[in-house]
Amino acid sequence: MSPPKVRCEPFGDDALIVTLVGEDGDVIDVELNRRVHLLAGSLLRLRDADPRLGRPVAGFSTVLVPYDPLEMDAADAGALVAPLAGAAAAADLPAADDPARTVTISVHYGGPDGPDLMEVAAATGLRPADVVEIHAGPTYRVFMLGFAPGFAYLGPLPEELAVPRRATPRERVPAGSVAIAGRQTAVYPFATPGGWRLIGRTDRRMWDIERASPSMLRPGDTVRFEPVRGASRGASRDPFVG
Repeated sequence: MSPPKVRCEPFGDDALIVTLVGEDGDVIDVELNRRVHLLAGSLLRLRDADPRLGRPVAGFSTVLVPYDPLEMDAADAGALVAPLAGAAAAADLPAADDPARTVTISVHYGGPDGPDLMEVAAATGLRPADVVEIHAGPTYRVFMLGFAPGFAYLGPLPEELAVPRRATPRERVPAGSVAIAGRQTAVYPFATPGGWRLIGRTDRRMWDIERASPSMLRPGDTVRFEPVRGASRGASRDPFVG
């Protein structure tokens, strides 16, 4: 596979947006995302030496690079960023991510904990047990955090389970809900509105301000889901615990 192309463009008056474009475009792709986080790490180290740069923000295939417009312009920032972006695009990636950052999340699938499981099974032509088995099979990558604090976009979800978001979002999704939409899956860190399909729920606290790092997951982590055998416990739990 050839290295991705690099686009480096102004983003407003005080930032650049760096986009890595693979052979299929700037799509959700594990290798592109690994290179994005490689670039973000290089930019963090550069920021330590050059405080004119702000903290980089990594996305699926992009990195937002803020800078101080009183100290430099887009051309100056681009001259610093472009070599690092080119190096990240061309780098030989390790065969696998750091296994120490694999997080296992136990999930109660179906029943009150996963009210959309039956609907997903019907839409995909699978048995509910097959949906659970397929969802819990892969090791997922944390592509980025967004939408809400600690909300991690995980993927790629197996194509067999790709279903669209709900036509009408729920006004309140319980904390810990495990959901799918398109080729992604996620765990709602606390009770929020949401339109993803809910197939299960975990007891793990994904966001806790009492922890040194409030978010359980961080970009670049890998995640495995582990089904909890036995009956769903969702009916006996407070659905609005954050």
